[in-house]
Amino acid sequence: MELATLLIVIILGMLSTLFSIVTALGAKKTNLYNQTLLSKLAEFETKLSLSLGNNFDNQEKQSALHHHSIVQQFNTSISAQKNQLDTLHQQLGQIAQLNENKMENIRRTLHENISKLQDENSKRLEDIRLIVDEKLQSTLEKRLGESFKIVSERLEMVYKGLGEMQNLASGVGDLKKVLTNVKTRGIWGEAQLEAILQQVMMPDQYASNVAIKFDSQDRVEYAIKLPGRDDNSVVWLPIDAKFPLDDYHRLLEAQENGDLTDIDKHSKLLENSLKKCAKTIAEKYINTPTTTDFAIMFLPIEGLYAEALRRIGIIELLQREYRIVITSPTTLCAILNSLQMGFKTMAIEKHSSQVWKVLESIKPELSKFADLLSKTRTKLEQASQAISDAETKTRSIQKRLDRAERPALEKKEGEATGLFTSEVTN
Repeated sequence: MELATLLIVIILGMLSTLFSIVTALGAKKTNLYNQTLLSKLAEFETKLSLSLGNNFDNQEKQSALHHHSIVQQFNTSISAQKNQLDTLHQQLGQIAQLNENKMENIRRTLHENISKLQDENSKRLEDIRLIVDEKLQSTLEKRLGESFKIVSERLEMVYKGLGEMQNLASGVGDLKKVLTNVKTRGIWGEAQLEAILQQVMMPDQYASNVAIKFDSQDRVEYAIKLPGRDDNSVVWLPIDAKFPLDDYHRLLEAQENGDLTDIDKHSKLLENSLKKCAKTIAEKYINTPTTTDFAIMFLPIEGLYAEALRRIGIIELLQREYRIVITSPTTLCAILNSLQMGFKTMAIEKHSSQVWKVLESIKPELSKFADLLSKTRTKLEQASQAISDAETKTRSIQKRLDRAERPALEKKEGEATGLFTSEVTN
């Protein structure tokens, strides 16, 4: 319809243009020609208008019919969809009702199950609570009993330890008194030296308070017996305990304070004390050939010995000028063990000749014993041969007895067979 209207508008536009052209050309033509042309154009316009009007009416009728058909189809479709929607609404309502019923059943079942489960859980929790309370009570009583027992034992140990600490404190006080007094300090060093000698050496391998020089009253604290050139001669190795504790303590205090001047001062004082002790031992107790050409100075504290080792050249100086060897409890044990091994070697060498004499004395007896063993072996071989001959004769006699018994057995078997045959025949 819109296309037809557009076509009519275009044609009318063309006619108007044509009419304008003709009007413009009218001035050049004759009036007759113009009138004829104008009449024809007017007639054509009239026919064209009638034709276009008829076409327009037909198109409107067809459009109206088409529109009515479309409206009817649309109404039919709407009715069908409405019916389907009503049906779907009914089905959805039924499904919703079914779902609601099922959910109600499920809710009721779940509520019942949950109630049962809650009851069972409550009962089990109560049982568990009772069991736990019982076990906790027993465990708590047991643990408390054990804890009280442990605490009591620990307190007893603490009381015991306090008693030991008190004893130790009193012992430390006594030791302090001993170490403070010069005389008791020397006695303590001698006691420690004696304990080491008793632990390592045999009683007949050392002696105490030995007189080294016959024209002097000085006696060395302890001396080791060493064998001399003759079998009955003895050479003594002097051992004397020295304990310059005061100088050592002053040096330790200076080292703790970090005062280099005091450290150097007290180090020199300690060296002088060691030199003085070494000189005293050398003058009093070294007397060759009664003693060895050196002696041992025993320092009863390892720290004092270590401090002496730290002094560069002091050990070599004492050995070179005074022939004194400085030892501590550890090094003295090592030296005494070495001497003990030497004593054992010398004892073996000394008694080896006696052992050889004993072996020579028993050598003839060994020869006699060897002859006796040879004769015994010969007798045993003869007895073995006699037993073998007896076995051979026994086997020979056995074979003869077997041959003698075989005919009698065969005769008895024949008689038994005949008797059996006759009985069967009868």
